[in-house]
Amino acid sequence: MITVIGYDVGGANTKAALLQIDDGKASIKVASQYFPIWKTPHLLPQVLLSLNKQLGAGDLDAIGVTMTAELSDAYQTKREGVIHILGSVQKAYPNSSTYVLNSDAQLLSTEDAENNHLYVSSANWAATGWLIAKHLKNAVVIDVGSTSTSIIPIVNGKIAAKGKTDLEKLLFGELVYTGSLRTNIAAIVHSVPIRGGVTGVSSELFATSGDVHLILGHISAADFSAETADGRGKTDLEAKARLSRVICADVEMLTDQEILELARYIYNQQIKQVVDRLSRVYRSTKELTAENLPIVVTGLGKDFLARKAAESIGVDRVVDLAEVLPSEAVLATPAVGVAFMAASKILKEPIRWP
Repeated sequence: MITVIGYDVGGANTKAALLQIDDGKASIKVASQYFPIWKTPHLLPQVLLSLNKQLGAGDLDAIGVTMTAELSDAYQTKREGVIHILGSVQKAYPNSSTYVLNSDAQLLSTEDAENNHLYVSSANWAATGWLIAKHLKNAVVIDVGSTSTSIIPIVNGKIAAKGKTDLEKLLFGELVYTGSLRTNIAAIVHSVPIRGGVTGVSSELFATSGDVHLILGHISAADFSAETADGRGKTDLEAKARLSRVICADVEMLTDQEILELARYIYNQQIKQVVDRLSRVYRSTKELTAENLPIVVTGLGKDFLARKAAESIGVDRVVDLAEVLPSEAVLATPAVGVAFMAASKILKEPIRWP
C-alpha cells in the first residue's frame, strides 16, 4: 500500500488530504485546521503534524505541497515565505520525499522549488485544475475559498490559464480577491443604500463577508472557520452588530430588516465581482473549443457565490464538483489534487478514483 499526504498551506487555513492506494484503488480523507500563519509562523511544523495525526496517516511514502501562505505579511518577500514553508515541511518530515507544485502543474524537488519560488507561490489552483482535467475535457472551474476565488480554464484536458503568478492572474481576471469568509466589506462595496439614500462605508475592518453569509443563512457558525472582525462570536446577533458598524451604526440604530437588506445588497455586489472576471475568462475560453463548456463549482462558496455567478452569465451548464468527484475533493480540492499528483509521480501509473 502507498500512503501520501497532500498539504495546501494557506495564510489562514491549512488543509491536508491523506491518500492511500492499494492495488491501484484509492481512498482519501481530508482535514483542515484554522491557522493564521502571520501570528505564529514558527508553529507551522506542529500544525502539519497535527493534521497528520487527525488523519491517522502515520508513515508516509511521499508528501505533496502547495501553498498560498507565502503571500502573508508574516514574510517580507514571497521568497522568504516559500523557503520558510518548505523548511517547516522538512522539519516536520525530515526523512520523507517531498514534492512541491508549480504553476505549470509540475512537481519539483524542495531545492528546485526554492530556486523557482515565484512559480510555486500560490500555485494551489494548478492542483485543482489538474485534478478536474482528469475528469472533464473542457470546463471553467470556479473555486471560491474563504479569502479568494480562482477561475481556472481547462481546454482539451489541459489547464489553459494565461496567468502563472497571482499578479498575472489578477491581470487576466483568473483571480478575484473576494471570498466566503475573510473579505473586508469595504473591499466589496464603497457605498450602500439605506433609508432612501446612499451612504459611504467605513474602511475599518468592522465586518467580513462571513458575517454577510451567516446573516443570510448561506453558512453556519461551524462553517465560519475564520476569526471575526471584532473577536466576538458567530451568532446572528453578533454578525448583525458587526455589519451595522460598517455604516457607523449599531443594532439599536438599525432594524433587523434594514440589516438584512444591507446584507443582501453587499451579497449581490460580491456576486458581481465574480461575474465581472468570470464572464471575461469564460468568453475567451469559449473561443478555444467548439464543444460545450460547463462551469464547475467548488469550495465553500460554490453554491451561493460560484453557482450564482455562473448562472448569471448564461453558461452551457453548471456542474457541482461533488457530481464529478467524492465530497472530499470539494472540501480540500488543492490538497487532494497535489496528493494524487505526488502518488502518480512515485507509482508511474494511473490511479482509479473514485
